[in-house]
Amino acid sequence: MSLPLVVAITGATGVIYGVEMLNVLKELGQETHLIVSEAAGKNLEIETSYSLDEVRALADVVYDNKDIGASVASGSFRTRGMIVAPCTVKTLSAIANSFTYNLVIRAADVTLKERRPLVLMVRETPLHKGHLELMSRATDCGAQILPPMPAFYHKPESIMDIVHQSIGKALDQVGIEHNLFKRWHGDNRKEQVRESLRIAN
Repeated sequence: MSLPLVVAITGATGVIYGVEMLNVLKELGQETHLIVSEAAGKNLEIETSYSLDEVRALADVVYDNKDIGASVASGSFRTRGMIVAPCTVKTLSAIANSFTYNLVIRAADVTLKERRPLVLMVRETPLHKGHLELMSRATDCGAQILPPMPAFYHKPESIMDIVHQSIGKALDQVGIEHNLFKRWHGDNRKEQVRESLRIAN
C-alpha cells in the first residue's frame, strides 16, 4: 500500500487546482490527507460551486488547520510528500522562514526536515523581489516551486485541460503516475516534411 499524500489548499486564487487534484487522486486510488486554510474555504465559495464539506469528502483524512497535534505534524508519521495547491505568498513566506503558526506550515516544515517532496503551487503575479527571494529561500530548504503556469504544446481544449496539465506536473514531482495530459515526445514535424519530400520524389 502506498504512503498517503498530504494536500493543502490555501487562500490564493486557483483553489480549483487543489479541488481537482483531490478528484484525480481519488480516481487513482491514492490516499490523501487534507488541510484547508480558513481563507481557502472562503475562496471555494467565490471561485467554485463546491462546498467545503464536498471538498473534505474527497479526502481520506481531514485535519483542522489549527490542530498542531495532528499526525502530519510529526515526522514519525510517514507520507510520500506534500503539495500545497494553490500556495499563497503568506504560506510561502511562513514555510521559507519555518514560522509554523498553523498545521499547513507545520506539515510543510516536517516534509522538508524529513527530506520528502514538498511542492508549492505559488499563485501570485506580478512578482516583486521579496516574492522571488522567498521562493529562492524555500528552494534552498528543499521545496519545489511549481507555479501553475499553463502550457500549450498538448493543445488544451478547455480550462480543465489547462488545470490538469499543472496538476500533472505537480504529481510528477511526488512520483504519482497519471494520464492527465499528453506528454512531449519530440517535434515530429521534420519527419513529416521528410516523408512528404520522399513521396513527392
